Amino acid sequence: MKQVFYHVVTEKPMELGQEMVFDEYRHNFIYKKIDKYRTTVKRVYEKKAKIDNNEELKKALREYALEEVRQKEFPNYPSRLASLHVSRTLKEAEVWYNLYISQGKKTYQIVKIEVKGNSFTGDAWNTFDGTDDKEENLRLARNYWNNGPNSVGEEPVYETLVDGEMKVIEIVKENPRLKK
Repeated sequence: MKQVFYHVVTEKPMELGQEMVFDEYRHNFIYKKIDKYRTTVKRVYEKKAKIDNNEELKKALREYALEEVRQKEFPNYPSRLASLHVSRTLKEAEVWYNLYISQGKKTYQIVKIEVKGNSFTGDAWNTFDGTDDKEENLRLARNYWNNGPNSVGEEPVYETLVDGEMKVIEIVKENPRLKK
């Protein structure tokens, strides 16, 4: 069954008709950013390395915990390491679009995409900074995948993950400040 979602484009502009696939062999930019920390994550858990103020390492600890829990307990959900982050509605996409711009992140477009694959919608507040406590990271990861309450006491900010086959079917909005 095909579904329609909205994607806020931040890496590089997308084209109408562009196709992509995310699966166990084709990963996303999150995977590419954290894969270099695989050995360091093991060393942190063995107490042979410290996190210090390394934000990328904290993200790697989080993402590896999220992936471990997903594989064992929620195997039908898309992997955060092999999926596209999308929104279910244009209104949700606009929230992310404006947030990214306010953070100074290059934000090119909002595109409508057609997806043939799996999806999962969770609360972005339930993502977390990884720590050197693996059990705590796994506990927080379970809360994310279970859509448990967020620790900030705020209304959920939804993020949807999709995998499978995708196609851009409409360029909904383009940032006039960024040229293709």
